[in-house]
Amino acid sequence: MCDTLLRRALKRVGHPAVKDASRRNDGFTLLELLVVLAILGLLIGLVAPAVMRQFGSAKEKIAQQSVERLATILDMYKLDMGNYPTTDQGLQALLTQPQGVSHWDGPYLKGDKVPEDPWGHPFVYRSPSERPGHEFDLYSLGPAGHATGPQDPSAIASK
Repeated sequence: MCDTLLRRALKRVGHPAVKDASRRNDGFTLLELLVVLAILGLLIGLVAPAVMRQFGSAKEKIAQQSVERLATILDMYKLDMGNYPTTDQGLQALLTQPQGVSHWDGPYLKGDKVPEDPWGHPFVYRSPSERPGHEFDLYSLGPAGHATGPQDPSAIASK
């Protein structure tokens, strides 16, 4: 406490020792700035890849949820119509009444456009399914937008 009072008094009088000490504490040295920048660079280099991985997995989860939601809407369509839309009618049958179809109680989707996957690509819909024991196939082709290998069964909703 006495040291603080002494500093204040010397500063008021304009003593040179107090002025020099305050000048030394005014800013950062170049070395200190470089150390901080190096630490920030390391943190960004370590954290950015982890954040990007989480971002990618979030899109996959959104795609799975979208497929499940569309499958539920297709089930409502089947309850009204007695069958799922054909491959030719596609998911557009959930928005506009297909030609030659009666008892259509739609639209089953909000908006004027069939939803796309998180990567901006259309969902793939087939009815009847190309797999035995399923009535339809509905899936996203992922970030590539085209088939690159075996389908991920977790991304397919089939009935």
